Amino acid sequence: MKTMRKTLLAGVAGATLLAASSCLAAPVPINVSYQPTNWWALPYYLASKKGWWGDVGLKVSYSTFAAGMPQIASAAAGSWDVGATGSVPAVLGAAHYHILTIGISNDESATNVLVATPKGAAAYRKNPAALKGHRILVTANSTGEYAAAACLKKAGLSENDVTMVNLGQSGIVSALSNGTAQYGALWAPNSYTLESKAHGQIICSGKDGGAMIPGALIVRQEFADKHPELVARYLAVYLHAVQWEKQHPAQTLKELEAADKEAGVPIEPRYAKVEYQRPIYNLSEQLQIMQGHGGKPAEADAWFDKIADFMHAKGSLQQVPKASSYVTAKYLQMVQDNPKLRAFANDGSH
Repeated sequence: MKTMRKTLLAGVAGATLLAASSCLAAPVPINVSYQPTNWWALPYYLASKKGWWGDVGLKVSYSTFAAGMPQIASAAAGSWDVGATGSVPAVLGAAHYHILTIGISNDESATNVLVATPKGAAAYRKNPAALKGHRILVTANSTGEYAAAACLKKAGLSENDVTMVNLGQSGIVSALSNGTAQYGALWAPNSYTLESKAHGQIICSGKDGGAMIPGALIVRQEFADKHPELVARYLAVYLHAVQWEKQHPAQTLKELEAADKEAGVPIEPRYAKVEYQRPIYNLSEQLQIMQGHGGKPAEADAWFDKIADFMHAKGSLQQVPKASSYVTAKYLQMVQDNPKLRAFANDGSH
């Protein structure tokens, strides 16, 4: 008990010291890009509400997007510095816009899903191969499309056996709600909206199809090269929020509901509980995933290489970048090596 108290006090003391030292200089501006209402976006909401950015000497502004590809494309103009996105956009960002993946926001394999109207769901459950010849509405170059492809493969089909129709998430929800389409690919919380308001049904997830779908913490390489210490501070805030979420489940559920309502896609308490089951990773877990061990490549490299192969096969990538060229634990290691940042990242008590 005495040891536990000393550990807790040390963490609090480290965070307090970090906050005090950050006040000695004016906060440094940093622009964070993300997609509101995602489970992995909650750390940004919490960090702003609770003042955690200021604790590490950052002054944040946000750029928000409805999907990953417009978010990634905007990096060409330098409109944001760091952020989070889906793994499919992160791969395309690495190939075309010099985007680095510097951490994992969450495991969203179970919440990127193939959905259907009740009629479509009944046909699928009777015979999954019945999908052949149908239209499937997808947001192109997204984790939703990656999950849909995994589900098709599970059913013994490929994308060539169906007609993939590109549509934004809200359009997919509308089309399935009014019956103009039977099948679509959604990610949470859009899938929850379809379930609760239009009796849509989830028929297969990326996880069901054997696809690991991580979310990516990202940075523009140009910004990272110029300001590595700011990237480390950004990660420390995100990881502090993750640790807080792990230690405060009841409060996290309430904050998630409030954040999604503010972002325009309210979530029911039952779905907030589902979201909370999605794996998120603290500093030590991040390092375990992002670094190679015993001569073996990093686990994250294998995940992103599989996604890149998928994007190449469907024609979205002409050349396949190796994950080891853009997935890096460098900035996580900077957090680990800095006593103040490490203490802050690991302290989820406040």
